[in-house]
Order: sequence, then C-alpha cells, then structure tokens
Amino acid sequence: MATTEQTVHADGRVELTDPEAVANSPYGNAELAPTRLPERHWTTYNYAALWMGMAHNIPSYLLAAGLVALGMNWLQAFITITLGNLIVLMPLLLNSHAGTKYGIPFPVFARAFYGVRGANFPALLRAFIACGWFGIQTWIGGQAIYVIVGELAGDGWTNASAIGGHPWTQWLSFAFFWVIQMALIFRGIEGLRRFENWAAPLVTVAFLALMIAILVKAGGLGPILDQPSKLGWDADFWKIFAPALMGMIAFWATLSLNMPDFTRFGKGQRQQVWGQIIGLPTTMSFIALVSIITTSGTVLLYGEAIWDPVELTRRFENPAVVTIGLIMAILATMSCNVAANVVSPSYDFANAVPRWLNFRTAGLLTGVIGVVIQPWRLISDPEIYIFVWLSFYGGLLASVAGVLIAGYWLLDRTNLYLADLYQPGGRYWYTAGWNWRAVVATLFGSLLAVGGAYSNPGAGPFPADGLIPLLKPLYDYSWAVGLVVGLLTYLALTIASPSRQSNPTHAAPMF
Repeated sequence: MATTEQTVHADGRVELTDPEAVANSPYGNAELAPTRLPERHWTTYNYAALWMGMAHNIPSYLLAAGLVALGMNWLQAFITITLGNLIVLMPLLLNSHAGTKYGIPFPVFARAFYGVRGANFPALLRAFIACGWFGIQTWIGGQAIYVIVGELAGDGWTNASAIGGHPWTQWLSFAFFWVIQMALIFRGIEGLRRFENWAAPLVTVAFLALMIAILVKAGGLGPILDQPSKLGWDADFWKIFAPALMGMIAFWATLSLNMPDFTRFGKGQRQQVWGQIIGLPTTMSFIALVSIITTSGTVLLYGEAIWDPVELTRRFENPAVVTIGLIMAILATMSCNVAANVVSPSYDFANAVPRWLNFRTAGLLTGVIGVVIQPWRLISDPEIYIFVWLSFYGGLLASVAGVLIAGYWLLDRTNLYLADLYQPGGRYWYTAGWNWRAVVATLFGSLLAVGGAYSNPGAGPFPADGLIPLLKPLYDYSWAVGLVVGLLTYLALTIASPSRQSNPTHAAPMF
C-alpha cells in the first residue's frame, strides 16, 4: 500500500516511496534519512549479540559489585538487578518499535513529539549523558592497558611520576584506548555489527574465567553464598533497595530512548523483539551473578569487597593470566562503549547540525566531550556511581521516555508521516519547530524526579536534605516518577491543547 509519500509493506514496515523526498531537507543527511528496506537486515542473533556485547562489560559488573560493596548479599543484589532489567525492558521495546517500522533513528523519532527543531532538546540531553558513559568506559579500558603494560614493563611504568593524581603512563593508556575506539567508529555501523558478533562471546568467557578463578581460591561456592547480608531484610535493606533499583533501571534508561538507532536496521519486529528479550535480561542477570559471586569471594579472600575487576585481576600472580584477563576486559569495554555510547550521540549531534556533522565526525565530538567530563571522578566510588550518576540522569531520561510512549502509542497509535519528520512547516513543525507540550512535560517530570536529589553526608555532591527538601522522598524513585509524570503530563497537555489531529486516517496500520 502506498500514499503520496510513503509505502507500507506487507510486514508493516514503512519506507519513503521516493527517497529523494527528504534529500534536500535542511534537517536531514544520509545517516538521519529513513533506512531503505534492503539495508534492514539485522537478525535476532545480531540483536542478541549486540546486547551481549553491551551488557557484558565492566560498568555492568560494577553494578552488582557495587551493591555487594554497599552491604547486600548475593540474593539481594541479584534480585535488585534482575528486577531492574525486566522493568526497563518494557519502555525499551515500546520505543524500539518505531525504529523497525519506519527505519528512523531516535532523534528523528523524537521530532514527532518535540518538533523538528525541538527534538534537539531530548537528543542532546541523551547525547551528553552518553558522552559521560563513553568517558567512564574509556577510562576503564585505559586502566586495563596500563596494568597490562605494567605487568610486562615493570615498576618503571606502574610507578611513573604523577600528573593530576594519576601516573602519566595511565593518562597515556587512556589516550591510546581513546584512539583505538575512534578508529572503530570511523568504520561505520556495519563495522560495529561485525565487531559485536565475534567480540561478545569472548567477553563472556573472560568473565566466567575470572569467577572460576575466585571460586577455586575461595574453596567453592558454599562459603560465598553463606555470607550474610550486612543490611538484613528489614529497614536498612529497604532504605537502599528503592534507590538501588532505580539505579539499575537507569543503567539502560539511555538505551530505552535511543534503541531505534539500532532497530532501524531490523528485518522485522519479531527479530528485534526476540533478540532483545533474549539479549538483555539474560545477559544482565548472568553478568550480575558472575559479579556477585566474584565480589563476594573477594570479601572472603582479601577481607574487603573489591568491586573493580581490573584491580581484582591485578591480584593474580601469573602474568599470563593477568594479561589475558585484561585483554578480554579491553574487548568488553570496546564492545559496549562504541555501541551503547557512541552510536546514539553521533546521531544526536548530527541531528542538531546535519549539514555539518555526520556519523563519524559526530562520533569524534562524542569522544572529545567524554574526556572533558572527567570520567575518572564519576567512577571513583560506588555511592557516587549508583546514587548520584545513575539515579540522577535516570530521572531525567525517564521523563523523555514517558513523552515518547504517550505520543507514539497512546496518541498517534504508532502512525507517523515520514516526510514531515524532515520538513519545516509540516505536521511536526508545531510552533517554530518546537512542541512546548513535550518540553513542559519533560521539565516537569524531571523536576519531580530529581528536584529532591540528595547525598549522604560526605558521599556525594548534593545536600543531605535534598536540592528541594519537599521533593526529597521522590528521589528514591526517580526513574518511576520521571516516566509516569512525563507520560501523564504530555497526555494531559496534548488533550487539553491539541496542536494537530492525533490519529492520521491514511497512515500505516498499528502493526
């Protein structure tokens, strides 16, 4: 079935009838244009491998290890992480649908509700958070390189003179790893897909090997699982559980927005849905269990919870074991970092200035900002990592997810006009390119979600009574508050003050 602008295929996927219809748009370029059907060939395995590569990484490991370091036992930490990933899977799949159906990336999808220009607001918010993650992952990868070379070169490398609190050799390792990733980015999205396909299984093997080594040293699984929780199951646990759960959800709150960047290449909805169901909850539960067992083992062996796997690997005496383990850590970091933290901001920055930036140049910009953010500070402590970094940005992005879900599923019933997403003066132009309803809903949802942000005394940048004391109780539920408030506010504003017909009559069917 075809309209004057778009063709709906039998499987429900939609493409422009004439691809040249948006070729001269000031709001488009080759990367932002809808993906043509012959280029949509990602399979269930591609998506499962993508998630395996993104989930099996050191920051994922640090999630579970951080919960153990904060006093949870293995069961409490496992339940918290598994539940968080099952919850975030729902908005992730809802927002993935548009990518597969229309072949569009996240910032173009956001234009339908924020406006052709207004989409830069959520897109750049998502992009800067991704830059922070890129910096964190690059710092971790640089640490691994620093340790490997130290094993081979000796104390002269490891104990080099310090600059800014770290040996200059560690800064050099950080810079080298940054360059390696930029080289992978310049190979484009297909180069990334091929890298994920073979790197993901190797990463899984590396984490298993680390766990087995700790189990052997600790005398088996029994002593590890018998360790009691420092928090118990009463008020002390529940006080940490809610903000920790929000942090676990927020870990993938970024991808719950920008997964259309990947699902736009899917062969169909079935492939992307099953690939993600197989890929996300299972792999995150696996890495959580590995991390929990390994970190709990370090409490028995070393008298403290060593939550950083790079630091833990250094404790092994065999240089070959250390080197192989850290090479796997480097692969894990690259596999996740380029997919999760460069693809999205590359599209997002290109969306802001499509005539000046493409996927590769925007990826370079992401790398530069990732250094400027000073990631070594964000990863310095589990309290800052989980309760400050994750909980705060999770609340911000959840309000965006609420707007997208309300607009796409409840108001437009999954029907979009492709050409108008790229044209000034069209259906999605709203007022001067901005839809104030979506912006207000996002700001209001974010205010309620993170306005009460607080830190325990001496454990973070926020005041103990919260930025806005009245909103402090809501911060423990930041992601849930942001999602619900953003969704309901956008629905209410759009119904009360409609800017266009909500349900197009000649667009594609819902599925």
